[in-house]
Amino acid sequence: MTASAPHRRTLLGAALAAALTVGAATGCSAEHAPPRALRLATGPEGGPYNAFGHSFTEAVNASGRLTLTPVSSAASVDNLQQLADGSVDLALTTADVAEDAVLGRDTFDRPLGLTALARVYVNYLHLLAPADGPVHELADLAGRRVATGAVGSGNQVTAGRLLRRAGISVRQQSLGLAESLDALREGTLDAVFWSGGVPTPAVAALARELPLRFVPLDAVAALLRERYGPVYTAVTLPAGAYGLASPVPTLGVGNYLTARPGVPEDAVRRLLGILFDRWATLLRSVTAGARLEPRFAVSTGAVPLHPGAAAYYRSVYG
Repeated sequence: MTASAPHRRTLLGAALAAALTVGAATGCSAEHAPPRALRLATGPEGGPYNAFGHSFTEAVNASGRLTLTPVSSAASVDNLQQLADGSVDLALTTADVAEDAVLGRDTFDRPLGLTALARVYVNYLHLLAPADGPVHELADLAGRRVATGAVGSGNQVTAGRLLRRAGISVRQQSLGLAESLDALREGTLDAVFWSGGVPTPAVAALARELPLRFVPLDAVAALLRERYGPVYTAVTLPAGAYGLASPVPTLGVGNYLTARPGVPEDAVRRLLGILFDRWATLLRSVTAGARLEPRFAVSTGAVPLHPGAAAYYRSVYG
C-alpha cells in the first residue's frame, strides 16, 4: 500500500463510516452461532467466478474453521436472486448488478436485502472481433451478430447498457464465454463482449489462434459513468495483454463478494481473514497483477458492508 499508515487509516475510517451509515439503515441483525456450512454462488463452469469460487472454497475448507460449498450459476443476476431467496449465503456479483439489486431498478423489480464483504477485483469490459473482420469501432456493431453474455450474467447487463447508451442495435446472442469464443472462431459471430480479468485465459488462448481486434470503449464508458456513477471506471487493457501493441481504453466494473444480512458476523470475519491472507493466490486465477487492499475493498457504493465485515476492517486496519 503506498499511502502512509495515518493517511491509510483516515481513508479507511471515512469509507467505513459511510458504509456503516448505510448498513445501519438496513437493520441487519447478527446471529451468534456460525452455521455448519455456507453456500457460495459462483458462476458458470469454466468462468472466472467459478474458478475464484472453487479456489476460495478450498482455502476456507482447508482452514478448518468453516465449511464452504460452491454453487455453479449463470453469474451475477442469478447469484443475487439465489441470495435473496435463501438458496445461498454468499454470492459473487458485479458492482452494477449489486447496486441495481439494492436500489430495486432495471433487472430487479424490488430492492433486495444484501450486504458486501469486499470489492475483490475489477472486471475489464472486452469488445473483441476478428482482426480481418468488419468491426473496427463500436458503431460498426450496428446490425451485426454480437454476443453480449449469458442470460443472468453481469456481462449482459453491462454490455446492454453500453449499447443502449450508444444508440446501437445489434443481432444479440445470449451466450456464455466459451460458446461466444467458439462462435467467433467459427465465423458465426462478428464480435463478443466479455467482462472479466486481464488476461482472461480463454480469450488469451483464442488470441494466439486467431488474430483479434480489441475495440476501444472509452467514449461510451464516460457516458455510462455519467448515468450510473462510480460503479463504472475508466481502465485500459494493457499493452502486452493478448499480444496488444498498445493499451486499449475501456470500461471497468468492480466485483463484490456479498452475503445475506443474516450470515453470522464471526463467520464473515473468518471469511475475510482467509480472503486477505490468501488474496495473491486467489486472484491469480482470475486476473493478473491485481491487489486486494482495504481502502478499495470497502468501496462498495450503495451496497452496505455486512456488520461483520465492518468489524473485521476496524479490528485489523484501525
